[in-house]
Amino acid sequence: MTLRIGVLGASRIAENAIIGPAQELGHRLVAVAARDPLRAKAFADKYGVERVLTSYQDVISDPGVDVVYNPLANSLHAPWNLAAVEAGKPVLTEKPYARDRAEAARVAAAAEASGVTVMEGFHYLFHPAMRRVLELTGEGALGELRRVEVRMGMPEPAPDDPRWSLDMAGGALMDLGCYALHIMRRFGSPRVVSATAVERTPGVDERLDAELVYPSGATGLTTNSMVEQEHSFTLRVIGTHGEVAVPNFINPPADDGLTITIGDTTTVERVGKRPSYTYQLEAFAAHVELGAALPLDPADAVANMALIDETYVAAGMQPR
Repeated sequence: MTLRIGVLGASRIAENAIIGPAQELGHRLVAVAARDPLRAKAFADKYGVERVLTSYQDVISDPGVDVVYNPLANSLHAPWNLAAVEAGKPVLTEKPYARDRAEAARVAAAAEASGVTVMEGFHYLFHPAMRRVLELTGEGALGELRRVEVRMGMPEPAPDDPRWSLDMAGGALMDLGCYALHIMRRFGSPRVVSATAVERTPGVDERLDAELVYPSGATGLTTNSMVEQEHSFTLRVIGTHGEVAVPNFINPPADDGLTITIGDTTTVERVGKRPSYTYQLEAFAAHVELGAALPLDPADAVANMALIDETYVAAGMQPR
C-alpha cells in the first residue's frame, strides 16, 4: 500500500523527516497547507506535493489523505493531533507530544478511545544504532547500569523562531531535552534530582541541564543548549563492565560509528547511514497498513511529558 500523506505547515524539518523518507519508500505527498499560502505553494513546488489546500483542517478532512504529518510549533501539536483523531486519520507528530502532561493525556485518551494512532516522532529509536545500544544493555554486555549521559547542542535559532516563544511552547528542554529524557527512560524510570536553567526571556530556557537517578542508584545527565557553535548530539551509556558511545544519535548519516568498550577492549561498530527518519516512516507505514507493533504508544508520550514537566519544576520554571 502506498500511503497518501498530508502535511501540516511548511516547516524546515519536513525535508528530512517526511519528504525524503516518503520519496525513498514510495509514498505520496498529496496535500499541504500553511499559514502563508505562498509558502505552502513554494513548499509544494519544491518537494512535489500534489496539491496546496487552504487550511490545516482542509488537509485533515481531505478524503484523499490517509495519514497526517504534524511538524507545527510545539503548542500546535496537540490541537491538530486531536483534530486528526476526530477525522480518523493516523498521525505522525513531531516531538514533543504536547505542551505538558495534562495536554498529552487528553490526546492519548482521544487516540486510545478512537483507536487512531498518534505516534510521537522519536526517530532515533528506530535506527540500528539505538537498537544496538539497547541490545548491549539488555543482554548485560555492559554489566549493571551506572550512568547515562545525553549531551545536546545546536546553533542559536533566529530571534523570531517559535522555539524562543513561550506561547509556542518553546525552550531548550522542549526542543532538545525531550530526546534526552526519552532516551533515559529506555533504561528504567528515572526521577529528577536537580536541574539548572539559563532563561533567554522569562520562562524560555536557552540552556537547561539536569541530573537524574534511577531506582537502582544509577544516574543520568542531560545537557541541552540552543546557543552552541555547532550541532552536537551524543549518547554515552556506562555500566560496570564497559560502556557504549554514540557520536550522533540524531543524525546517524553524519557518523554511524558506535564505540564499544568492554573491559580493556574497544571496538567501533558501523551500523549504516540510512536515515533514522526513513526507518521511522517505514515502521509507521507498516503499522498503518498491516497493524505491525510500534515501540512507542500514547502512555509513553504522557510519561515523557510528565518527566519534562518535572524537570522544568526542578529548574525553578513553570511547565509550558
